[in-house]
Amino acid sequence: MDSKDALVVFQDKKIRRIWHEDKWYFSVIDIVAVLTNQADYQKARKYWNKLSQRLREEGSEMVTRCHQLKLPAEDGKLRETDCANTKDVFRLIQSIPSKKAEPFKLWLAQVGKERIDEIENPELAQKRMKEIYKSKGYSNDWIEKRVRGIAVRDELTEEWDKRGVKTKREFSILTSEISKATFGMTPSEYRELKGLKSQNLRDHMGDLELIFSMLGEKSIY
Repeated sequence: MDSKDALVVFQDKKIRRIWHEDKWYFSVIDIVAVLTNQADYQKARKYWNKLSQRLREEGSEMVTRCHQLKLPAEDGKLRETDCANTKDVFRLIQSIPSKKAEPFKLWLAQVGKERIDEIENPELAQKRMKEIYKSKGYSNDWIEKRVRGIAVRDELTEEWDKRGVKTKREFSILTSEISKATFGMTPSEYRELKGLKSQNLRDHMGDLELIFSMLGEKSIY
């Protein structure tokens, strides 16, 4: 793992992370230490042990989804530590009474409200998406192609669903075949070529690549 990818900074504190099963996993102990303002990792571990017990008693599956993954310790050696994916990190933050956690809790509440609003009015979701892409520096022309590409993809997956394609693996196989016919490589190979990990492949495509992706998917049905 590249050293520059092994850490992410949160409130001037370093959080260890590792790429596992196609997603980022973060050190639970590191996050607990930051949110509880503990410089002593032994105390942070004790806090996590008590918190994990309480979460189990509440019926939360967050603890069972944690993975024991090897991360570099203070002595430089790789040691197994509890790690959680992004979704479970948010659940962890919600469980810790801390002033440092409060801004995240408020943000999560706001995001939840926005998603409910978007369910009631789907146009809000598209507007939000365009605003996000614009804030990242994408041109209006590129954004329109990206939005149209998403609509074409949705139409395609709906058609597959009607024809009995149900599992994630089946969708993945069909997507790979279209990608190979369009670009001569699978999405994972294309992502590797561009040096991507968790990033969305199509967000890193140029105008012509987006057009070819649309044509490849549109020609299937």
